[in-house]
Amino acid sequence: MATGILNGKGRIWLIVALVALCLVPFALPRFYVYLLSIILLYGLFAMSNNFPLGFGGIYQLHHAVFYGVGAYGTALVITKSGLSPWLAFLVGPLVAAALSLVMGLICIRLSKLYFGMLQISLGSLVWAVVYRWYSFTGGDDGIHGISVPDIISSYQGAYYFTLVVTAVSLFILYRILKSPYGSTLQGIRDNPVRSAMIGVNVKRHQLLALIIAGFFAGVAGTLFVVVDNTVFPDMMFWTLSMEAVIMCLLGGWLTFLGPMLGAALIVLIRTFVSTYTVYWALVLGIIFMLVIFFLPNGVLGWIETLFKGKTKLVEAKE
Repeated sequence: MATGILNGKGRIWLIVALVALCLVPFALPRFYVYLLSIILLYGLFAMSNNFPLGFGGIYQLHHAVFYGVGAYGTALVITKSGLSPWLAFLVGPLVAAALSLVMGLICIRLSKLYFGMLQISLGSLVWAVVYRWYSFTGGDDGIHGISVPDIISSYQGAYYFTLVVTAVSLFILYRILKSPYGSTLQGIRDNPVRSAMIGVNVKRHQLLALIIAGFFAGVAGTLFVVVDNTVFPDMMFWTLSMEAVIMCLLGGWLTFLGPMLGAALIVLIRTFVSTYTVYWALVLGIIFMLVIFFLPNGVLGWIETLFKGKTKLVEAKE
């Protein structure tokens, strides 16, 4: 289910989707181009969270801290070091990966909810430091007006940069999941005891999954800096982490592109429903509850199951 998107008709639909995304700035107003940029980077953020959660069985419950640290790492290098922004775009994800390594070494001794709760505690500590360190991080005001290279400073340039980086990141994640390591990680998710008995170093594989997830969360945070030219402490608050988990579950946490679909749904609901009512979160909660009851594998998981069922029916008739 996780590795079939580039086979057969999936490749054709993927090419069509990429062509359509490339033409978006020529067909839509500025606001919708910006909104699509946000969907793309939030989708990458959710998919990086789903890497250890859906494919590794690791309770990654405070993933937003790596997203926020990646954004702050990029922003601080640009605003305080005087180095090239292109270098800053690399520093942010690497700092997020380093933090993921440190937190992973502390938390990896625990499992399931205990892992998640300790991660929330450590992530909240990082958030508190950023929130109060006014002289360095700007405190609760954040950092605004961050300069980026001219080629990506316009909304079209930021969109295309986000599209390219997101596409490359998803391809890398896909290839990792298709690799022997990805198969081993999913085996650990399904049965960690049996994996350990056949000689797999479970903790080492899980730690590597956390580092990979942290890196790509940092990439998403860096993309936010490019699109919005600002960072703020709430980017690493635990509520955004829960939102990322909902994106994974809503779209389909056992599918590859499910979190991307979940991110799109949540961003659209938050953007358009909130224009009619301040209780948009209530609408989202009702939708999420209905999905849990009637579509436990998420929207994309249900679509894949339906498509496979129709394919088998056609094959049987032939």
